[in-house]
Formats: sequence, structure tokens, C-alpha cells
Amino acid sequence: MSLEPSVDPAADRRANYDYRSDDVDRPALVDDLERVVGCTVRADSYSRELYATDASPYEVTPIAVAFPESTADVASILEYCAERTIPVLPRGGGTSLAGQTVNRAVVLDFTRHMNEILEVDADGRRATVQPGTILGTLNEALEPHDLKFAPDPAWGDKSAIGGAIGNNSTGAHSLKYGKTDAYIESCEVVLADGTVTEFGEVSLEEITDRADPDGDLEARIYAEVDRILEEDADLIEDAYPDLKRNVSGYNLDRLVAESRGDTLPGGEETGDAGTVNLARMLAGSEGTLAIVTEATVSLEPVPETKAVSLLCYPELHDAMRDVAPVLEHDPSAVEVLDDVLIDLARGTAEFGPVTEILPDGTNAVLLVEFYADDAAHGREQVAGLLADRCPDADAEGEPANDALETDGETLALAAIEAYDDAERAKLWKLRKSGLPILLSRTTDEKHISFIEDTGIPPAHLPEFVEGFEAILEDHDTYASIYAHAGPGVLHVRPLVNTKTEIGLEQLYGIADDVTDLVVELGGSVSGEHGDGRARTQWNQKLYGDDLWETFQDLKTAFDPDWLLNPGQVVFRADDPTDLRDHLRFDPDYAFEAGFEPSLEWDNDNGFQGMVELCHGCGGCRGEQSTTGGVMCPTYRASHEEITATRGRANALRQAMSGDIEPGEAFSDEFVEEVMGLCIGCKGCAIDCPSEVDMAKLKAEVTHEYHERNGATLRDRLFAEVATLSAWGSRLAPLSNLASKLPGSRRLLEATIGIDSSRSLPTFHAMTFRDWFDRRGGCRVSETEAVHKAVLYPDTYTNHNHPEAGKAAVRVLEAAGVHVRVPDGVGDTGRPAFSKGFLEKARNTAVENVEALAPLAADGWDVVVIEPSDAVMFQSDYLDLLADDAAEMLASATYGVCEYVDSLGLDENLAFDSDVAGESLTYHGHCHQKATRKDHHAVGVLRRAGYEVDPLDSGCCGMAGSFGYEAEHASMSDAIASILYEQVAESDGDRVVAPGASCRTQLENRSSVASEPPTPIELLQAALE
Repeated sequence: MSLEPSVDPAADRRANYDYRSDDVDRPALVDDLERVVGCTVRADSYSRELYATDASPYEVTPIAVAFPESTADVASILEYCAERTIPVLPRGGGTSLAGQTVNRAVVLDFTRHMNEILEVDADGRRATVQPGTILGTLNEALEPHDLKFAPDPAWGDKSAIGGAIGNNSTGAHSLKYGKTDAYIESCEVVLADGTVTEFGEVSLEEITDRADPDGDLEARIYAEVDRILEEDADLIEDAYPDLKRNVSGYNLDRLVAESRGDTLPGGEETGDAGTVNLARMLAGSEGTLAIVTEATVSLEPVPETKAVSLLCYPELHDAMRDVAPVLEHDPSAVEVLDDVLIDLARGTAEFGPVTEILPDGTNAVLLVEFYADDAAHGREQVAGLLADRCPDADAEGEPANDALETDGETLALAAIEAYDDAERAKLWKLRKSGLPILLSRTTDEKHISFIEDTGIPPAHLPEFVEGFEAILEDHDTYASIYAHAGPGVLHVRPLVNTKTEIGLEQLYGIADDVTDLVVELGGSVSGEHGDGRARTQWNQKLYGDDLWETFQDLKTAFDPDWLLNPGQVVFRADDPTDLRDHLRFDPDYAFEAGFEPSLEWDNDNGFQGMVELCHGCGGCRGEQSTTGGVMCPTYRASHEEITATRGRANALRQAMSGDIEPGEAFSDEFVEEVMGLCIGCKGCAIDCPSEVDMAKLKAEVTHEYHERNGATLRDRLFAEVATLSAWGSRLAPLSNLASKLPGSRRLLEATIGIDSSRSLPTFHAMTFRDWFDRRGGCRVSETEAVHKAVLYPDTYTNHNHPEAGKAAVRVLEAAGVHVRVPDGVGDTGRPAFSKGFLEKARNTAVENVEALAPLAADGWDVVVIEPSDAVMFQSDYLDLLADDAAEMLASATYGVCEYVDSLGLDENLAFDSDVAGESLTYHGHCHQKATRKDHHAVGVLRRAGYEVDPLDSGCCGMAGSFGYEAEHASMSDAIASILYEQVAESDGDRVVAPGASCRTQLENRSSVASEPPTPIELLQAALE
């Protein structure tokens, strides 16, 4: 079983092209490939660096990136690369945690074009899809048929089915559904030499008939499979662990089990002996054997309903001892959370309230879920579990008994039951709190995924946890433990600083010791996330030398020159994989911002910590239709990696660490093409698991760019929009007529770049402040008022839409609030902040804080109508000033509907019954969503009598000045089209939105040309 035959034939060609060097004629490569295939191929430094990372701790710059549009494209690329010994790497969403989607290769991104659902056969419970199809998109398409693709990886709404096949993915419900391999019916693939073929079910006789060690590539593949089944079947059967969840190495245990008609671990029947499905052998191969271009997968029915019980324990070890007995009740999922994460969750705004349901003394929980035929069946299953594992607990979580153990048997202290959707979601939210908390660390020490998903027989979990904790103590670090206790796959991410040599020693030592422990307990080094760069080197220890050679021979049969994602799953002796190589952060890593940050960065490592925070999970790449949320609107519109938060964060870090040219972060190209397309929606601050604040990073980098290079006239004008608006009102109506003169808009576009298709704001000669003064101020006296509020005259309300200000005054007065409109204020600094003029924004903030903080100290509430201005007070001033006065103003500031809702002011209002039943489609402002304040308007409108459909929408795409900028108009429109589609699908009679930019964008949607009302205007309309 020598490797020589596969190495020598390529030696001459490799002498002419060393893919591991950087001596590549990239323009010639791109020209060649584009001529051969016709699809887009990129090899510029930005594109290559964007694909240098995934969700793992690794970073490898690829040779080039291609975006194939068809199987023929893939075949042409592989044929071209095979002739020149250039490696090729297939890639889906880039969500891999072990580093298997980064390599020194030509990367094929399938998510751009080859992402279609080709056929759904509901009766046959099958679907045929392309490899770039996102799992969430597939399941959304299957919903009308009450079917689903069963494996449910946590990041399934961002990861592709090609990646699920490559990793042999599974998820929280693997107790019921197993791994992806069980659902692969057939695959169209491209082999290493460009041959297109199909793998599926085949008889052993046909394999033997097609086998030819001296034939073409496909015949040699059949020959090696035939040899493995003849010579190595017993070896495979003995060496593979008896686990339901094992994705280490090649999927040969299933191959042998199918050939013999054996039952797989976990009870899956393989059918009659004598046939195998060769497509399933590709599951878990990580793109090293063949490249899947089309797959037919089987589907499962969606369960009728579910039931959940949260079992509470005083210690993690108690919970681990209880896993095996819990499994006897046939749950669909058993998840664990330890005391480290429970304590961290208690300290967060998002997850803290969920932890309050836990009884005192809870330091570990098991979330046990059942699939049920109906509600009664679900309650019956939970009752059976509790009678066995927590006999005295009730739905309120009362203690079971004083002693945890009865007759030597572990019992839960308490249990919490959940049957409806909302209550189940609350318990699952607690379980899912782990990853966001771990990934929000901005120190040099990170919770790294390198040994995080070992698979252990559930009966051995207590021994494993005890042994793992001892290993961590030996290496002077710690980790949290959570995830899939039922199948024995615990996620454990040790805290390690790989920027130091000591950290590298910890990394290797922990992995080596844990592998020994895993082997001792009959487990696997990977039960979920694959081998990749993190675990490939341990496969030899796991399976032994003989089976390691079998892996090498199989790889050679499929890929004679070892060009398909080399170094993953198995490696050659002359090109080993080491988990310490190609780390994103290593002792040679150096960060150089090149300037002193202007904003306050209240996190470990400050600005650098935020730049380095993105871990690459790809959450910003979600499809609006399947994920909802705010992040990331530019990616959803363009599907370009560079427009996602991950792309920008990686590019910024690489520009400041030398991967891209020094100083590149402040070049025209970088600021315009990378940072400039961030629209500042703040969605990443809430939707990103790590809470990467790209809007703040953009403001900081743009500010430094202005300091170095100056600013354009247009940017300066947008930053001075308050001054321009004041002149617009003074000169109205002439100022409104000027924009309607023939040729005026084309002139604006030609001179300063304001898009000629956009309608400009209308100015009012009588501003909101003028109206308030002329009416004689507030009609509710300060002495009689239940509250007193400063209603801030933000620029847009004051000059462009005073009706919203009038409505706010009338609603607040009707609620018994004394209203005051302050003098000497107007601009919050939002436009200047958004355009990167931070000193101007800071000066404005100082003026407003000096004017308003004393009022806040005297008991006045500060109320703002325009959402982005409210958030400016509540959040961004703290980044500009970070002093006590700014804190006081922030805590006293409310959006107008937030004010009505939070203080219960609508309890004092009488509403007209005529509005009852009028239906509204509500589009919230992205800044309010990012600060979790978007729900207030929906609540008060519903209580006023309206039926409200709140859209799970992202940014509208106008984003202040962004949609007015000529070079961004098409992107703005593309983002808006997503919102328009959501509005069209809503049943609301009319649209309502609080933000000025949103209403302008929504007005563009219709030929009616009527701007939607604000919520406060509709609230006023509902008053008796």
C-alpha cells in the first residue's frame, strides 16, 4: 500500500508549479480559467484574503476564488488544475469549525450561483439540490409539504448542503435523525481529473465488474472500493468506535455495514447485504475525494408537536451521570449547559432573564425534548421522564428531594416543563446562550474550537468530563461544557492564547491528551464538526497505522495527485498537517492600527479587540427569507463576501496585521469598497454571535481616513444636513421648487454625486418648533402633569416632517405629560457620526449633553421621535464622551413610542373604536432593533386598536445618506427590494414606519408616492 505511484507521476509537473509557494502568475491564471470556464474568477488580494478564513481559528490565503455556474464549469476548472497540479477546494458557507474550508487552493464558492433547489418530490420524500443551497432555504421550501431535511446543524440557516455532505453534518436532534449520510440518495460529482459521474446505490457485483486498477480514474476508484471491501472490512469493523456520532476519517464503517447488511450504531438499518451507496462514502470526506455538484437527498416529516423538560442539577457531574438513564425514555434531544455558561448568562441582558427561571442551587441543566403526536402525547412523555428522573418536581421547578442520589441513582433536583412554542423557545434560548457568550471575548485569550466536539459513548460521559477537566487543569486553563449530551458530543472550547508559544504548547498538549482519553473511552475525536486542520493528525492515533494507510490509498485512488483539499482527513508523510500551523493568531501575528482611536472602546483590548473579534461563523451571510433579523443587508442584496460583516471584519484585521498592504485600511479603495458599503444599520451589534460592531468600526476608520486624506464636498454637506435643512426651511417654498427645476437633479449627480433618481426632502417654512411656540407651548401644566418630558426637535421632524412632532405633543398631552421643546438644540450629531466626522459629532454631543443632562438630573425625560437620533443619545454618545453626564442623558432618553409603552402612558388614553381592526404592516428601524427597542411601537399600536403585522425586516437600504449617493443607489434599491417583498406578503392595509429614511424608501416603492405615516401619527389618529 505504498504511496509512490501517486506521488512520482506528478513530480515533474510539481517542479514547475509549487502550490505552496507564492510564486504564482495570478493574472495569467485568472485569464486562463475565465477563458476555459466562462465564470467569474478572482485572484486580487482582497478576494483571496476574504476566503482565507472560515469559522475556525485558521487562516490560509487561497490561490484564487472561482464562482462556478454549472457542473461543466466545475469540470473545466478541475481538468485545468489537474493538468497543472493546482489544488482545488469546494466551499459552501465557510462555516466550518475545524479549518477544512481554507487551503492553498483555487476555492470554488458554490453559494453564489450553484444554489438552486432543482426538484422536490413530496410524495417520494426526496429533493434534488445544488451544493450551494442553504439548508434553511431548502427547509423553507419544504414547509408547505410538512417535510424537512432532517440533520439540523446549529448554523443550518447559513451553511450549504454541500458543506453538510462534506462534514457529514448533524445537529441537536441526531438521536432521532443521525447524520447527513443517512439521507444521501445519490450525488453527481466531478472527479479530480474533471470526469463527471454519478455515485449512488450499486451492487457489490457491479463494483467488481467496474473495477480496473489500470483503467481510467473511475475504474481505479471502483477497484480500491472493491479491495477495501475484500481485504479491510474486518479491520474497519474492529477499528471504528461504536458511536452514533462519529465523523472522523472516511465513512468506511457505513460502507462495510451496508455491504454486510449490518445495523449501524444507534440502530439504523442498512438494508439487505450486497449493495452499498457510494455517494454516502463522500459524507465527511471534506471535499478530498470528489466535488459534489448535485445531490438527491431523502426527507423526513416535520413532527406534529414537541415537549420539553429542563432538568436541573447542582453539579455538572450529576447531570452527566443522568444522561444514560434519560436516554432510556427515547427523547429527540438531550442538551447540557454547565455552571460556567449559566453564570455568564446571568450577567447578560439577553439571557439573564431566562436564567431567572432556574431554581436556586442549579449549576447544570439537561434540556430534554420529545417529539410528540399531539399535546397529550408530549405531556405523557414528559410525565414518564419526571416520574423516573425527578419524581417530586412540578412545572414550577420545585425541589424534588433533599438528597440528590437515591439508592445510588442520580436524580434531578428540579424540573421545568414547556409545551407551547414560546415556553419551549425560552428554554432552548438558555441552551443556545453558550456560543454567543463564548465568542464575545475580546482578549488575546479565546475559546478556541480545536477539540470541541469529541464523540463519547453516553455511558462514559462522567469519566470523560472528569478526565477532560483534569487535562485542562494540567494545562493551566479552563473551558465551559455544553451541547449534545444525548449522543455524547460535548462542545468544550478551552481558553487559549495562540499569540504566545505557551498557548501553542497548550493547544497541542490538550489535543494530544484529550485524544488519548477519547481512544481509551471508545470515542471519536470528532462527533460533529469534522477533521480539517484541527483534528486530521489525530486520525492515525484513533484508527491505527493500518487503517491510516487505507485512508491514504482511498485518497490516492480518488485523487492521484492529492489536489482536492489536500491535508484534510488524511495527509502524506511528506506534507503533514499540524493543528498549530496556519493559525489566524500565532506568535508571529502583529496588529498595528497606525492611529489613535477617537472613540471610547469599552472592551478588553479596545479597538484592536473589536477588530479581531469576528470568529467567522458566517451569521451575517443569512438569507432574509429564512433568518430574519437585521444583519447583514448588503450581503443579502449582493451575496458578495466583501459586503458581509465577516468579510469587512476580516479585511480590516488583515489590513492592520500585514496580510494586506500596510496602510491599506486608509486607502481610497479600502474605504470605498470595504467600509463604504457598510450602511451602519448596527444589526451586527445584535445579530452577530460575537457582537462585532461594524458600524462603530466604520466610523472610526472613516474618521482616520478623513484625517489623512480629507473629505469630499458631498460628505461634508451630508454631515451639515442640519444647517442645510435650516436654510431649506427659511427659503421654503423656493427651496422645494429648486429641486424640481429641469436638469437640477442631473446637475447634482454630475457635480457632487447625489443620485438623480432620488426625490429630495421637502422643507416646511413653519417648523415644528415654530408651531409649538405659536400655540403657546404645552396645554398641560407642569404642576398637574404625571410626567414632564423634553421633546427633542430632531432635524427631520423639525424641518421636513413637523406633523410627527405635532402628533407626539398631542399624544403626550392626552396622556397627562407636560411637554417642553428645548431651545438651542437641533442636530444630534448623527449625520456627522455616520460619515466619520467624529470631532464634529463629539462637539455636538457636548453641546447637547450640556443642555439636556441638567434637565435629566432635574427629573425631565428626554423624548426623541426620529429613531436614529434617539439611539444617538442612548448609545453613540457613550462612545463619543463616556462621562457621567452622557450616561445620565442616555438613561433618561426614550424613543417616543418607547416612552409611551415603558411608562404605561397609553393607560391614560382613550382610543376611538373606529380604528379597531384596521390592519398595519409595521417596518421597524434597524437602530431600534439593534438596541432591542423596536417592540414598543407595535405594543402601543395594538393597544390602540390596530391589528399590527411586525415585519422581521432588515434595513430599508436608504440608511441616511447612503441611498442618495449615486454609486450606492443600485445597492440601496437591491436592499429595498427585500423589504418590498416582505411588505407585499403582509396582510396589512397600509405600511407604518418610524424612521425618516425608511419612509422615504417605502414611498419609492409605490407609484402612489405617499410617504407612510409614523406610529405616533397613527396613535394620535386613534385618540377619541
